Amino acid sequence: MHGVSSSRKAASPSTSEASDRVREFQATAYRRQARLAVRKPSQLIPEGTVAGNALTLVVAIMCFLACLTLGAVTLVRDASREWQGDILREITIQVRPIENLDTSAEAAKAATVARLFPGVASAEVISAGESAALLEPWLGTGLDLSDLPVPRLIVVRLSDATQVDLADLAGRIKSQVPGATLDDHRAWTSRIETMASVTVFVGLSILALVFVATVLSVVFATRGAMAGNKDVVSVLHFVGAEDGYIAREFQRHFLLLGLRGGLSGAAAAAFLFLLLGFVLGPSVDAGSGEQVSALFGRFAVGPIGYFGALGIAFLIAVMTAVTSRITVYRYLAETD
Repeated sequence: MHGVSSSRKAASPSTSEASDRVREFQATAYRRQARLAVRKPSQLIPEGTVAGNALTLVVAIMCFLACLTLGAVTLVRDASREWQGDILREITIQVRPIENLDTSAEAAKAATVARLFPGVASAEVISAGESAALLEPWLGTGLDLSDLPVPRLIVVRLSDATQVDLADLAGRIKSQVPGATLDDHRAWTSRIETMASVTVFVGLSILALVFVATVLSVVFATRGAMAGNKDVVSVLHFVGAEDGYIAREFQRHFLLLGLRGGLSGAAAAAFLFLLLGFVLGPSVDAGSGEQVSALFGRFAVGPIGYFGALGIAFLIAVMTAVTSRITVYRYLAETD
């Protein structure tokens, strides 16, 4: 009996040594897998997955829509500035027909009074034919307007709108030319400014919604990637990897993904801007697009639109990286 107990006591150390060797072997395997994950980040977050490609496409679409919104906002803003500049630089004198007075002579007299006023660059009387052409959209063509009391119009262009006393000019014209009135179009300036401000606000709101949608998409994609690589994350935690290392790997992965999607969307938007300018530009210059030219100028997005699209692409990439990092930290905190 004493010999049997002695043999059991002798076997106990060998069993303990075997258990230690198994633990050491497992730890060595975990460290090796961790080193492989460090050397090849793609093992932690696989590249070219369906979910990754889908998120890249979503980011590209969001960036494309954001760039289009920015281009539309800059287009409306530039057109609004041109409208306000034209309104401030130009006024109109209207001479109504009065019985026993020559309307044409009175219009010429009003133009002369306006030309002599300080700050006025030119004053041109619109001919009867041009006045009839202005009425054609409402009255049609082929009408004899000679028997109608159509007022004569005088277009006055100002050299410096800030130095012209419009009240004094209006009073002088009214006193010297019977039936003449001055319209400075200033009432339209506030309306145009309000319309442009509303358009810019709506555009910025759309941009904010696009950014929110992008952030939500990245959150869901990051959580999906964390769930799909749960075993690898657990191994890294077991061998002592910190949360910051895992977050950096995900951040790098989603930063590159956001750059690819953002630059693709910005390039598509820039190509569309160039295409629209190339297609619509000649028609506007040829005179067939006068209404489009009046609304949007030459329908060309300026440098702000292109540089803004590039900035949106990098902004979305940074947002993607930061969002993924925050999501990883929150996911790890929930699973610990």
